[in-house]
Amino acid sequence: MKLMEFLDRISADYETSDHRPTFTAQQMASQQHVPGIKVAKPVIVKADGVFYMCVLPASYKIDFDTLKRLIAADEIELATEIEMARLFSDCALGAEPPFGILYGLVTFMDTSLEDDDYIVFQGGTHVTSVKMEMGEYKRLARPRVISFCYPAL
Repeated sequence: MKLMEFLDRISADYETSDHRPTFTAQQMASQQHVPGIKVAKPVIVKADGVFYMCVLPASYKIDFDTLKRLIAADEIELATEIEMARLFSDCALGAEPPFGILYGLVTFMDTSLEDDDYIVFQGGTHVTSVKMEMGEYKRLARPRVISFCYPAL
């Protein structure tokens, strides 16, 4: 698995936790007993034919009009499951870690996560989560921090 190999190779500071299978970021938040705002979910979009990783809290949704404007795209859509499987061949579908850099993708992180002391995210499987301090995540993932999402109702 690319993520764990990457984190171990550079001696990153992180913790892993095994849990019952979860298939959404909100389910993982519940399993890990953390608020949805602390769970970082990656959403892959295709803007003008280019894939981007958008990282946002589990309890938020992307404002596609805002994102489209911020990245100066004419068209934007969610990546399909087939495209996701190709992009993240080392991960279970839906358990992608929020490290676009490992997959050649620019990563956008929403400002709503920026001041968190830590985040929790899928480690590439539906049964392993990773907890990492925000400073460490930003140092390793090198996301572009912009405001592109809103709380889900």
